[in-house]
Amino acid sequence: PLVNRHISTLIIRTFMKKYLPNYINCMNIICGAISMVMSLHFGFLKLAALFIIFAAMFDFFDGFTARLLKVQSPMGVDLDSLADVFSFGGAPAMIVFVWLEQCLFNLPPSLTAHSWVQAVPSLPFLLPAVSAVRLAYFNHDDRQPTDFYCLPTPANALFIGFLPIAADRLPFVNNFWAVLVLMLVFCFLLVSDLPMFSLKFKQFKWKGNEVRYIFLVLAVVLFAIFRLGSFPIIILSYILISVTIFALQKIQLL
Repeated sequence: PLVNRHISTLIIRTFMKKYLPNYINCMNIICGAISMVMSLHFGFLKLAALFIIFAAMFDFFDGFTARLLKVQSPMGVDLDSLADVFSFGGAPAMIVFVWLEQCLFNLPPSLTAHSWVQAVPSLPFLLPAVSAVRLAYFNHDDRQPTDFYCLPTPANALFIGFLPIAADRLPFVNNFWAVLVLMLVFCFLLVSDLPMFSLKFKQFKWKGNEVRYIFLVLAVVLFAIFRLGSFPIIILSYILISVTIFALQKIQLL
């Protein structure tokens, strides 16, 4: 019995170390696929956005599990990037594509009669391409073990994917051109060289994590006020805090 127990324990440990993070990554991909179906086939943009949150949760637990089990493989890194392109590039692109098509109805008929205007909603398909570039850049950038250079793809997905939900509280998000400009700006942020702080905790003491704790408290407050429509505001706050930190560091260096 002791031998059988030892063998069972060894098999479970081997499975967890070799396969568990990859299975979690696959759940990330599945959530991204469901999100696309919800937006493109059914037009359920709120439900599509919720599945991006589920994908982000699996993305977090994938990294957490890999660090906990102290396992990392080239396949795991590649699969993580592929999952992120799918769930944080493709899924939000489908949501904003459908949203822009709906916003077309708010434009004057004389303008929507032009074929080039009707083709504009296809521009969000830039998002998965730019996200892929950002992830490839991240995988080969030695500067990003704790902080980020460029906007992380999950942050971009939470901003873009929840724009239709935020439209109830932020009326300008119903504007076709405003949504288009925001989408293009965030495409730029994905491949910019702007330093942004990470939410990865090496330890949970206040010292060294001040910015992370302040941001998390702010995010909770914004969520309590705006509910699901808070995500674009939270991501904008994240960017503004990162820019402020970067500016203060530059001033100190002068």
